[in-house]
Amino acid sequence: MPVRDDNGHLNLVWVKAVEEAIAANDGAQVKNLAGDLHEADAGELIETLSPDDRVKLVEMLGEAFDFTALTETDEQVRLKLLEDLPAEAVAQGIGELESDDAVFILEDMEQDEQDKILAELPNVDSTQLRRALEYPEDTAGRLVQTDFIALPPFWTVGQVIDHIRGSSDLPERFYEIYVVDPGFRLLGAVSLDRLLATKRSKKISKIMEETRHLVRVNEDQEEVARKFERYNLVSLAVTDEADRLVGIITVDDIVDVIQEEAQEDMMGLAGVGDEEISDDVLETARSRITWLVVNVFTALLAATVISMFEATIEMMVALAVLMPIVASMGGNSGTQTMAVTVRAIATKDLNKRNLFRVLRRELLVGLINGVVLGILIGIIAAIWFANPEIGMVIATAVLLNTVCSALFGLLVPMGLNQVGADPALASSVFVTMITDVVGFFSFLFLAAWWFGLPF
Repeated sequence: MPVRDDNGHLNLVWVKAVEEAIAANDGAQVKNLAGDLHEADAGELIETLSPDDRVKLVEMLGEAFDFTALTETDEQVRLKLLEDLPAEAVAQGIGELESDDAVFILEDMEQDEQDKILAELPNVDSTQLRRALEYPEDTAGRLVQTDFIALPPFWTVGQVIDHIRGSSDLPERFYEIYVVDPGFRLLGAVSLDRLLATKRSKKISKIMEETRHLVRVNEDQEEVARKFERYNLVSLAVTDEADRLVGIITVDDIVDVIQEEAQEDMMGLAGVGDEEISDDVLETARSRITWLVVNVFTALLAATVISMFEATIEMMVALAVLMPIVASMGGNSGTQTMAVTVRAIATKDLNKRNLFRVLRRELLVGLINGVVLGILIGIIAAIWFANPEIGMVIATAVLLNTVCSALFGLLVPMGLNQVGADPALASSVFVTMITDVVGFFSFLFLAAWWFGLPF
């Protein structure tokens, strides 16, 4: 029975069969259906099952359950499952994982729960994991995989190959051999293809390449991801402050980081924090309410501008009908510029060197779009209200607001970044406020001035 349907979703018939096997306590059938799943499929299956069935699934699979699947689940689902499982079973499963996956699972747990599980592990594994967990969140140290091959520079190629073939304690996957001195300081690296293409008598020191791309344990994971992207890396060495080799980071972990950072920016632009679909109602409401409250006060500022022209609006009802159009055009234009700017800041593509060039481009784009939109909306308004003059007024207001939104869609994220605030999380509220205020004020002021209406 296929695990996934033609659309790439879990096959509901297969999921139903797993649920029925769990309900019948048929361990053999559960292993037959879900015993050899890929970690991504297993993770999605866990999220699909009820909380009770998740625990039973893990218990029935026993040693056949790969705890790597928990790296593919939402945080709340993972934490609840780990809480319901015996510490001994969790420790056994985590002990079989690569260190970076083990850290990923442990890092969100409460300290006392971490300690229970780490106490069940062998001293060497426990020490390595505790050390990794001491590094700050979102740093290279949390992504480090401590399973790698490091050898002295005086070994020959033949010795290295024989060592690899004869060793039973090798990383699951590796792409380079690292060369270290007696103090375990990194000297260089040898790729596997170069190693296999060299004569056995050649010393490793003669064919190693100086490691040009490496990171410190406390370097931000976004910087690490940028190095992988920029230099098309497959793996990257991680060193401590004394240049001692701590471990490596592989591209599969960086793909997750890139996805996480992109999702964080996307959620931030909507004023949503670190939220997952498995979060409960109170957590979700709490993560969203902060910027909604801020938005109340920014909306009041826009309303204050409108109230200044109360007499103007009473004299010409058409203004009230057309006001939302001006604000909407400015808001959408500002959001476009803001989204591009926030992403450029995150990828380090926008800096002081090219700021004015980008600003000039955005202003010209805003000007062109403002002219096109202004003419279009002006014609529609003139026909709608049989008044060419009101068409001219709204066209001018749309032009001004579109240019203004392009300007502040760039400057607001840059300014927030300069003061240490997260531009992805805070920009949308302020850009919306500015475009609303400028849009309403420019439209109502121009209308009052043009038609001689009272302010």
